[in-house]
Amino acid sequence: MTQRESGRETAGGSTSESNAAMPGDSGSGGNERVMLALGGNAMTAPEGNASPKEQREAVERAMAHVAALVHAGHQVILTHGNGPQVGNLLLKNQLAADVVPPVPLDWCGAQTQATIGVLVLNALAAHGVPSAAVVTRTLVDPDDHGFRHPVKPIGRYFSEDEAKRFQELGQRWHRFEKGWRRVVASPEPLEILDAPAVATLMDAGYTVVAAGGGGVPVVRAPDAALHGVEAVIDKDLAAAMLASAVRCTSLLIATNVPHAQVGYGTPQARPIGRIGVDELRRLAEEGHFGEGSMGPKVEAALRFVAGGGRRAVITSLESLGEALTGDVGTRVEV
Repeated sequence: MTQRESGRETAGGSTSESNAAMPGDSGSGGNERVMLALGGNAMTAPEGNASPKEQREAVERAMAHVAALVHAGHQVILTHGNGPQVGNLLLKNQLAADVVPPVPLDWCGAQTQATIGVLVLNALAAHGVPSAAVVTRTLVDPDDHGFRHPVKPIGRYFSEDEAKRFQELGQRWHRFEKGWRRVVASPEPLEILDAPAVATLMDAGYTVVAAGGGGVPVVRAPDAALHGVEAVIDKDLAAAMLASAVRCTSLLIATNVPHAQVGYGTPQARPIGRIGVDELRRLAEEGHFGEGSMGPKVEAALRFVAGGGRRAVITSLESLGEALTGDVGTRVEV
């Protein structure tokens, strides 16, 4: 069986094992198949602005680091955040709600995957890197606890009157210190449905961008039909799942700090360097990592390595070139 065929052998998104050797399988320190998870800061200006020009320039800067990994001989798949981009679409929804019907959140996710995907492909083309983008769906459980108790804030802050207007459309809004903000479910990812397509493209030599924003969340109906849902999937957890599905050897999580830290924000703060799964799990259970910031990144790193990955590294975008060969960042290993 060819690699292309083996990438579709298992239904639903998990690629089956094949006899073909993948990059890094020898364990000899050779070239690797790498999942790179880019934070939302890699897609906007340093101060967080997300105009088309600023997004394009930010993507171009980030892709220079990706191209360096590819030209070093590694096979790269990358995913990305989409919070600012979805926030812009939600604002357009809200401003135009009296003119055109607001589009659902899963549509916003799909649109941003495609838009950022095009920016990535154009930027990589300038470095001579063949690439492809996959609008990716992530299966979730319709009975996930998050749907009953949505707590993930999205979009901008609004007044109480604006919030009430959208509550009448069936949306959930909560009051925060800065105003009212929409909240949605953040269910656990169960399966990356388009992983076989991603694996096929990688086997053909493409650098692939997939599962942006955690993927478009879908549920499976009793008749096997798939339906989008109003939810946001954590992008780092989805990246770890996709990395395992396409048999990556390393997971690199790029953020705006060089390390995860113990005691972050206190005088006792210290960076975490090389660390084992059991020790990092203990620190996570002690509450050292914020739920909305470093926590999901640490959890993604733990899941990937515990599931058979060689290493996971949490570090800054600028340090990616050393993440596979040096000793930078928080390095999670068995």
